[in-house]
Amino acid sequence: MKDRNKEELFEHYPIPKAVATLAIPTVLSSLVMVLYNLADTYFVGMINNPVQNAAVALAAPVLLAFNAVNNLFGVGSSSMMSRALGRKEYQVVSQSSAFGFYSAVFFGALLAIVCTVFREPLLMILGADEQTAQATSEYMFWTVTCGAVPAILNVVMAYMVRSEGAALHASIGTMSGCFLNMILDPIFILPWGFNMGAEGAGLATFISNCVACIYFFILLFVKRGNTFVCISPKKFTLNKQIVVGVCAVGIPASIQNLLNVTGSTILNNFTSAFGADAVAAMGISQKVYMVPMQISMGLSQGIMPLLSYTYASGNIKRMKHTLKFAMKVALTFIVAIAVCFFVGSGFITSLFMDNEVIIGYGSRLLRGFSIALPFLCLDFIAVGVFQSVGMGREALIFAILRKIVFEIPCLFLMNAFFPLYGLPYAQVIAEIVLGVTGMIVLKRFFRKTEKRFGSTKE
Repeated sequence: MKDRNKEELFEHYPIPKAVATLAIPTVLSSLVMVLYNLADTYFVGMINNPVQNAAVALAAPVLLAFNAVNNLFGVGSSSMMSRALGRKEYQVVSQSSAFGFYSAVFFGALLAIVCTVFREPLLMILGADEQTAQATSEYMFWTVTCGAVPAILNVVMAYMVRSEGAALHASIGTMSGCFLNMILDPIFILPWGFNMGAEGAGLATFISNCVACIYFFILLFVKRGNTFVCISPKKFTLNKQIVVGVCAVGIPASIQNLLNVTGSTILNNFTSAFGADAVAAMGISQKVYMVPMQISMGLSQGIMPLLSYTYASGNIKRMKHTLKFAMKVALTFIVAIAVCFFVGSGFITSLFMDNEVIIGYGSRLLRGFSIALPFLCLDFIAVGVFQSVGMGREALIFAILRKIVFEIPCLFLMNAFFPLYGLPYAQVIAEIVLGVTGMIVLKRFFRKTEKRFGSTKE
């Protein structure tokens, strides 16, 4: 009985309805996550202290490092679980979820310990100086030392719940923490509250992630007879099929995020040479840029269970129609947002800080980032397909191309020829190449897959 509703969604829902059921809650939760990240920047910005705002921006690469663990065990286990559901291998689903859960706990704790023990050299690597080091360290105490495990578990459990089609529950869990964070931020940050500045933003984030984890634990307990997601220690196994299946997709996704951290760290170091105002402006621009980026990512992640299931069950026609529909919707929306960001960059930046210098920096930086958005959308969708069907090698190649071959070398070149203002265009160059290449690879993938499975099944 417990798999009948899942089969109905994956096999029989009309494609627009199936995509909406899976993607809308995921996109909404991604947007709410961006809003709570923006809330940190917004409320810290209300203090009108560039040092406090710079602290949040400088710590961002470490928080991005969480995504390496999230993707290793979240993307990896959820892809494995959805493909196993398509093959009706329900024992594999439960074992994959237990492996993902306990591995995330272990590596989350390890990350927190390493970042705490080596905090001083880490702050130097991040680009913090005598002016910003203390505020950055205080923010990282709550978000990293105390908060790494709940932050990672929150996302990994959302992936696992979403893998069997329960996108709404996954989103409710994620959004509950985000909304709480937005409520707590002003209380902990602003002078009329606890007046903790950036440290208060970190504390609010820690509490919120703990609450989100509690939601998922309660959900799995309530649904224990009607879900294949399992976090029982008895189901944990190092069986080769499980470990290889999770890591084949998870490791490339993890490496992709580690490369993102590297790129972000280099970007921050270049920006920090222009002072705290420039760092604050870059932080604001990147946080605003994250809104459409998370929409693209949320859509890509939302349809992953459906793509994995239809691929594993051999229903390539349904898989292809799903992808085409999702791509049309995503591109229409992202292009509209990109135009709005380009035209209104100065106004958008001014919403976060009432500082003419920062607004001047931020408006020009945001215009650059906005040009990359449509191509970023195509790139994310292509990589989402690779992760859905177990093409870990292709996902890894794209990650290496994006950062090592294109973006990071372009950061050095653009900063040399167009100091500061050229930095966003390194991402533009990388995403144009990757977006176009992704569409070419997908076309070839479907041509080969249709020959293998046939394209008539629906």
